[in-house]
Amino acid sequence: MSSLSDDRHSVKRTAALARDLRALLGKLKRRLREPTHFGDLTPSQVSVLLRLEKDGPATAASLARAEGMRPQSMAPVIAALDSAGLVRGVPDPADGRQTLLSLTDACRKWAEEGRAARQDRLIRMLQAQLSPQEQDEVAKAVELLKRLVDD
Repeated sequence: MSSLSDDRHSVKRTAALARDLRALLGKLKRRLREPTHFGDLTPSQVSVLLRLEKDGPATAASLARAEGMRPQSMAPVIAALDSAGLVRGVPDPADGRQTLLSLTDACRKWAEEGRAARQDRLIRMLQAQLSPQEQDEVAKAVELLKRLVDD
């Protein structure tokens, strides 16, 4: 009977660990974004920029599908990004009726600067709040966490 009790304890412990880890990572993500360079961009606009950066040029229709939006809902997102100078469109060489959207050089520079600022902030947090030994412990934990996401 103790094996069943141990299994239940293990499941509860793992569930609590997952809950705590999810909450902690969310809080860390928000903390790193405090000095954000995203300004007044909506989550949808940020998501489109990140997708274009990761996957490269795309049509509005393919972005809408990828984001789970109707194409009509994607139009104002793209229009706002275009007017902010963050994306540009060129005719799709495969289908001239469509426009391929991509990030502007200014957007790429802006994203790079934002990442650098978040990296610097995290470095300062680690140095200010954790001893070298604690930083070593975090490094070990990061290696374990990588196993959760690496294929």
